[in-house]
Amino acid sequence: MKVITNIQDLQASIQQVKNSGSSIGFVPTMGYLHEGHLTLAEEAGKNNDTVVMSIFVNPLQFGPNEDFDRYPRDVERDAELARNVGVDILFIPEVVDMYDGKQSVTLSVIERVEVLCGRKREGHFDGVVTVLTKLFHLIQPTRAYFGLKDAQQIAVVEGLVRDYFFPVEIVRVPTVREEDGLAKSSRNVYLSKEERREAPSLYQSLIEAKNRIDAGERDPDSIISMISMNVQENTSGKIDYVEAYSFPELAELSRLQGEIIIALAVQFQQARLIDNIIISVEPEEDSNV
Repeated sequence: MKVITNIQDLQASIQQVKNSGSSIGFVPTMGYLHEGHLTLAEEAGKNNDTVVMSIFVNPLQFGPNEDFDRYPRDVERDAELARNVGVDILFIPEVVDMYDGKQSVTLSVIERVEVLCGRKREGHFDGVVTVLTKLFHLIQPTRAYFGLKDAQQIAVVEGLVRDYFFPVEIVRVPTVREEDGLAKSSRNVYLSKEERREAPSLYQSLIEAKNRIDAGERDPDSIISMISMNVQENTSGKIDYVEAYSFPELAELSRLQGEIIIALAVQFQQARLIDNIIISVEPEEDSNV
């Protein structure tokens, strides 16, 4: 595995890969790797000749109340984990490399961000699309891999790729879960023992919602109410949101149909957990036929 820290060396290595006709699978991360990141790298390795992972704690993704300096970092540990899952090139730039001086052009996301977690993270997705635009140009990936646990990010990235004609396929990778269904997250360690017992109820509520939709329910308010009641009855957490939208447009729905996302966020004492399911819903039969 090559560990590259400057842009010129990265460009030279990518050009060698391109000259050989090899495909590139790209996994962008902010480091402090966990099983979700490693699963993305494994998926990239299945369908590409070369796997490139980036580790960059992007300051543009942090709001005024989010501490960029406190974000966990462990480059040596991350490099070992990346090597073990078959990453070929690990790119670890400094902030000055990615943002050298005042930027003369800025990007702003105007769709798909005023819902879910984006509602409270003003400017966060502007930072996401800015750094990904830079990384996509540098790495020229055939495919880029993103976890569905952060489905809103995928929606925004798919919009970026569509609007600006990036020649890259965005691959959605299913959420990695514990045996009891809880979405794996570095935040799970902050749950108390009782909260950890309660936490699988989030996913169980989403599965119950899917079952009701499969049985014919098409009213989003009914589904949202059911999930909210289940979470309130089975956990001590405080609901931040339970929402249903079209996906990836993240547009409001009067009836559930097409590809949709049902997502929730619940605040426990020391951890805020998010989860979602994305499902395809058949349109209602016309009762007049």
